[in-house]
Amino acid sequence: MTFSPDDRILFELWGIPLNATIFYTWVVMALLTIAASLITRNLRPDVPPNRWRTTLEVIVLAIQAQIEEVAGRRENHLLYFAGTIFLFVAVSNLLLVIPGFEPPTASLSTTTALALSVLVAVPIFGITSRGLGGYLRTYLEPSFVMLPFKIISEMSRAISLAIRLYGNIMSGAVIAAILLSVAPFFFPVVMDVLGLLTGLIQAYIFAILAAVYISSATADGAEPI
Repeated sequence: MTFSPDDRILFELWGIPLNATIFYTWVVMALLTIAASLITRNLRPDVPPNRWRTTLEVIVLAIQAQIEEVAGRRENHLLYFAGTIFLFVAVSNLLLVIPGFEPPTASLSTTTALALSVLVAVPIFGITSRGLGGYLRTYLEPSFVMLPFKIISEMSRAISLAIRLYGNIMSGAVIAAILLSVAPFFFPVVMDVLGLLTGLIQAYIFAILAAVYISSATADGAEPI
């Protein structure tokens, strides 16, 4: 039995082996892209919203409200970035109910890639907002002695984000596998429900932490375009 989708090779494409992590990552991205395209294809003032468009607007507004609460101001760049992360992680975890689906977030490579995206986004947004000099000065505040500690802090953020998400998703998979061998009828249903709840919570925490890190880097600066 394998717990990580990295360990399962599904097929080869032009001689390149594709594991479950890569395949299901593209599945999630394709589903999000197709769903967004279909829901917003008639996005005009004269067209009344249907229930799918209303649901999407509710989700977007909820994410925006959370970001404004965290940042203390409206920042569209945070909505785009953190919102995308939330939807990707949430949909990846919610698709656990489909038999045979392996969430890419159960792979350390996926969670590390997401964490590195946040790590790269922080200085990009910070420099865009404050300017290169203004952003670099934050590493020297209140004294240049803080420089190595600030660098270590940035690196530890990425590591903690990756391990936190990976650990929670993997722990759910391990517990479900153990309970499935003990009681194959009752426990899987309970674990699926708990897995969905945990997946949504982890998506929320990951996106909020990303918003907090980027917001702190862009504070007192103009909002990036």
